[in-house]
Amino acid sequence: MNEKVAEKVKEKEKTKTNLDKAFVKEEARVLDPTLLEKSLLDRMPIPSGWRLLVLPYRGKGVTEGGIQLVKETMDKESLSTVVAYVLKVGPLAYKETEKYGNKPWCKEKDWVLIGRYAGSRFRLGDDHEVRIINDDDIIGTILDPDDIKSL
Repeated sequence: MNEKVAEKVKEKEKTKTNLDKAFVKEEARVLDPTLLEKSLLDRMPIPSGWRLLVLPYRGKGVTEGGIQLVKETMDKESLSTVVAYVLKVGPLAYKETEKYGNKPWCKEKDWVLIGRYAGSRFRLGDDHEVRIINDDDIIGTILDPDDIKSL
């Protein structure tokens, strides 16, 4: 009996449309029309004040020796990574001229170094972790995230 239920759930997931995804709770069938035309990046939280929204680097998923890493290993690496991609910058980030001068430490679409466990972590619908960190948690900017090796 459980196999039939599992098959029905899988079949339903295959036929899900963007309109179906706009319903907040499928059981309640409550529609949030603001979700219809917005991308995932648009639906992400806007960091308030001096904070930044960053996406921790997950790595390539394959070791230098060619071994495919499992999801649990990738999640563990993502948790302790020091490399992140800046998705959004809060409205007050880097505005304190005494502390930062006239130049921000980073901007959107930069690869940055952050503290190992910095920020507030949460997962998105697609199971990827993002973090909201303070603007002064940025240690530096880098060009290529693969240049930094984890310890």
